[in-house]
Amino acid sequence: MERRPLGRTGLDVSALCLGTMMYGDQIDEAEAFRQMDACLDHGVDFFDSAEMYTIPPKPETWGDSERIVGRWMKERGARAKITLATKVVGRSRNFPYIRDEKETDLSPRQIKAACELNLQRLQTDYIDLYQLHWPDRRAPNFGSDLRGYHHYKDDYTPFEDTLGALDDLVKEGKIRHIGLSNETPWGVMRFLAESEKRGLPRVASIQNCYNLVNRTYEYGLAEIGMNEDVGLLAYSPMGQGALSGKYLGGARPAGSRGELFGRLGRYETPGAEQAIRDYVQIAKDFGIDPSAMAMQFVTTRPWVTTNMFGARTMEQLETVFASLEIEWTKELDDAVAAVHMRAPNVVM
Repeated sequence: MERRPLGRTGLDVSALCLGTMMYGDQIDEAEAFRQMDACLDHGVDFFDSAEMYTIPPKPETWGDSERIVGRWMKERGARAKITLATKVVGRSRNFPYIRDEKETDLSPRQIKAACELNLQRLQTDYIDLYQLHWPDRRAPNFGSDLRGYHHYKDDYTPFEDTLGALDDLVKEGKIRHIGLSNETPWGVMRFLAESEKRGLPRVASIQNCYNLVNRTYEYGLAEIGMNEDVGLLAYSPMGQGALSGKYLGGARPAGSRGELFGRLGRYETPGAEQAIRDYVQIAKDFGIDPSAMAMQFVTTRPWVTTNMFGARTMEQLETVFASLEIEWTKELDDAVAAVHMRAPNVVM
């Protein structure tokens, strides 16, 4: 398994990262344990969770992903064998059951309270990478910018206050490094500027959506990431499964996320269906699995530190591992580029 540097932290992480957002709902504990065992056996030792997981978020299951990962680490004695990442939610009124707050935010008080609970659920005394799940301010993310940018003048926790709280947690030994998620170019640069000016922890990574039909990261954020050593932890490389082709024509296979939960709106925009058909056809033309091709596209981009995947079944997990065997040739890259030129970023 190829290893890559995580920003300027001095840590090297595996080129693939196990995302655990389905643990506790679609994936029960026994299956989750099998997945984590298999990943470690294949050299995937970078695991990612979040306080709000499982997804879709519900009062009954929030935090279950961290609890399952924590029990696995304890039972296997595996804490020192993995790089552990998790997240604290950003500002929202949608999750009053998280931390018993009317509105979650990234204020120092809430960050410190959240981290204590992260550590309890994970049954560990430190987190390798602690990420801000989304900004404290209203910013375009989760597909909200499909119709263009809208500017908000909200109150939000100052960047330096959020970094100051994270600095306290680093000094206490509760977290080692910090990262962002679902963040914008302006947000990344503000965090970097404040950390440099005030001697506060430096952002090591950004976890944003990135796949064949959403390459918006390449416009602004990729340049920042490459020049400032902020690594991309690319999530949704298979577009919530859409890039496998299984949802084409409105299909909803039994047991799939689309059939169980819906939530595919980001991948049902005008132009998305044809673009996905085209990518699936490329995979067929080259004799490779469409899901594996989507994975390897992400893994081979120079600005990607790690390709973060989720797998519902062991069969899907084997497809992820097999993707590393695909040789990403110039011919394959040219075919993908031609579709992207015809239908750039049909989802956000």
